Amino acid sequence: MTRTITVRHGRPDAALTESTTHFDRGVAPGIHRLQHAFVNCYIVEGDDGVTIVDTALPETWPYLLEALELIGRSVDDIRAVVLTHAHFDHLGFAHRLQERGVPVFAHESEAYIAEHPYRYDHESPRFVYPVLHPGSIPVLTRMARAGALRVPGITGLRYFGPGETLDVPGAPMAVFTPGHTYGHCGLFFIDADALLTGDALVTLDPYTGATGPQIVSGAATADSPLALLSLRALEETGATTVLPGHGQPWRHGVEKAVELARAAGASQARVRGHGRRMTLPLVVRASANANAARTFSSENSAAISGTIAPVRSNSNSSARSLSRAAR
Repeated sequence: MTRTITVRHGRPDAALTESTTHFDRGVAPGIHRLQHAFVNCYIVEGDDGVTIVDTALPETWPYLLEALELIGRSVDDIRAVVLTHAHFDHLGFAHRLQERGVPVFAHESEAYIAEHPYRYDHESPRFVYPVLHPGSIPVLTRMARAGALRVPGITGLRYFGPGETLDVPGAPMAVFTPGHTYGHCGLFFIDADALLTGDALVTLDPYTGATGPQIVSGAATADSPLALLSLRALEETGATTVLPGHGQPWRHGVEKAVELARAAGASQARVRGHGRRMTLPLVVRASANANAARTFSSENSAAISGTIAPVRSNSNSSARSLSRAAR
């Protein structure tokens, strides 16, 4: 069957429904958004090839091939996959590229989830969300049809750390944002003045159907208070364009997006005592929380700001050239 995607250029009309599979060319310089089944996959072009950020769902694969063709590229141009985190809806076709020899990068704390995509901490039982938030039903149904229930796990990740600039096309800087998962990282593309936030900040919550800047509900978030705290790290980048894991791009600055996400707060559908909190080995969770605490100390915050500010200054002075958990 021939597949086609709607192609949009530059700053597309936000009114187009996210239920339509579409390819947004140039959402930021050198960055393109492929949206399928309410999940975003980003194609980042560099001089030496292409980086894929988050690999969506299994059925996104043929749309990826079509999108690459539209920009004059092919799968052979892909040099790296970078995961903001390893939830099943960001891991979908990673195994296909890994089998072709493409390295897959993520924070070390994502290794367990990458191997077991349905075993991850979340605060609330998922079954209550379609009942309390009927707007989530078409979103979750579409994700399931796109393969959300059959994502294979992977091993052999290549790790990166907070603040590290990755040696991949686009050269993003990792912004450590634990909370949604314990190893979640945003990716700041400094030359493009664009911040890929993964699920640390979204403009569509798949589990409620709510739109606008927010953190993801407790159905898929390990620690909402920590996720809200992590918004600070995103804010400190000062990025103009925010490109989330779910929902439309945000072009009014990360500071405003963070302000609105903080105001929205954590999901109101949280049910105490019914979430899954022990799916990760205890030592991994303890280490992740310890790392998070260090990251958000005042000393480290100043260090992060000191790293970003000079790089942004130099860039500016130049051309600025769903699924159920496994029981």
